[in-house]
This record gives sequence, C-alpha cells and structure tokens, in this order.
Amino acid sequence: MKAAELRELSIQELMEREKESRKALFNLRFQMGAGQLSNHTALKKAKRDIARIKTVLNQKYANKDKDKAGAEDGDTR
Repeated sequence: MKAAELRELSIQELMEREKESRKALFNLRFQMGAGQLSNHTALKKAKRDIARIKTVLNQKYANKDKDKAGAEDGDTR
C-alpha cells in the first residue's frame, strides 16, 4: 500500500485500516511462533504498512489542527 493511496482516505478509514493491519500483524506473529510462517518478509511489510498509516494519520491531524488555529487567528487563505 502506497502513502499516496492512504492520503486519499479519510481519518476514519485510516483508523480502520490500522486496526486491520494490526490484526494481520498479530496473526503473522502467531504463525511465526508456531513455525507455520513461510514468508518472513510479510512481517516486515505489515510493520511498514502500519507505520505508513500512522504517519499519514499524524499528517492529517496536524493539518486539521493547523487549519483550526488559522481560522481562530483570523487568517484567511
């Protein structure tokens, strides 16, 4: 999943994706412990996907706060 694709999603959709990705990572870790995981790079990919989602979420929150602060200061763009 690319960051550009994630930026098009709403905050609610991003939070849902993060939740799904965390569940997938949990399952991958469980499979790894049981010796059933054949593709070890899936763990790395899942962690990076979660990091991308969290980064985009933080950017959206920062922009939201920035816009809110600008409106309070009377800054019109």
